[in-house]
Amino acid sequence: MSVSFSTRNRVTTPDLDIAYEQAGERTPEAGVPVILLHGFPYDVRAFDEVAARLAARGRFVLAPYLRGFGPTVFRRAETMRSGQQAAIGQDLLDFMDALEIERAVVAGYDWGGRAACVAAAAWPERIQGLVTAGGYAIQDIAHAMEPAAPESEHNFWYQYYFHSERGRRGLEQNREELCGLLWRLWSPTWPEAGKAFAASAASLHNPDFVDVAIHSYRHRYGLVAGDPRHQPLEDLLADRPPITIPSVVLVSEDNGVIPPAAQRGTERFTGPCEVRALPGVGHNVPQEAPGAFAEAVLSLPPR
Repeated sequence: MSVSFSTRNRVTTPDLDIAYEQAGERTPEAGVPVILLHGFPYDVRAFDEVAARLAARGRFVLAPYLRGFGPTVFRRAETMRSGQQAAIGQDLLDFMDALEIERAVVAGYDWGGRAACVAAAAWPERIQGLVTAGGYAIQDIAHAMEPAAPESEHNFWYQYYFHSERGRRGLEQNREELCGLLWRLWSPTWPEAGKAFAASAASLHNPDFVDVAIHSYRHRYGLVAGDPRHQPLEDLLADRPPITIPSVVLVSEDNGVIPPAAQRGTERFTGPCEVRALPGVGHNVPQEAPGAFAEAVLSLPPR
């Protein structure tokens, strides 16, 4: 595996000390920075090949570890270990502010795709362009208890597992076995899933990983309260606001958790939006198809 990031740094935001990796140089010729956002239960290693391709094309690339992952840590013990969508969206904006990034192209999948969609919908003046693997990722919490088709429901077993104390303990005690299983189930046609997981497994041993993950999977179903500080943003997201900026939606057709039909909807993308199908690709799009992911980023306006 080619590790392309040249530097690991840290930056302080109101809630977090965010660790991030970077590639390329921040110059006027590079255009706006590109921020790559990983999902659960992954980390920035998903973007090694993507970052190499983008840096080779002159782009300045940043990949933060999300809250609860890797070296990113909370600054205060009393801060709620929230994994709600408003929290991870706010983290992205705070990250940009801390690095004095006025505008960026954002690209992500899973939780990272959600953070990118939240930022694009809530602060379009700050987001130059969006790549989202899996489509419009802002949660419809008000209707979360409406059942899906049984074929979809069985893919969400891990979410229902996390609703129980048994599931919390299972994630705590068996995090590598459980998360490695999710990697394989979600990318059923990717033979490198087991090997790639080993390179990211250490990031799951962050002391806040379990609390943040469990809160995420309970909050999205309305089972627990969120952090009151994020309620104004949650209220905005409850209306599932449109995304008006230039966007590329990547549809992974061998996704083992989200079927292709659920990834294709573009009715909430009211700006320029292109849908690109990726046959033979599972849930971990940037690591399985780095060329396609990088080309989606490069297709967006750099400045």
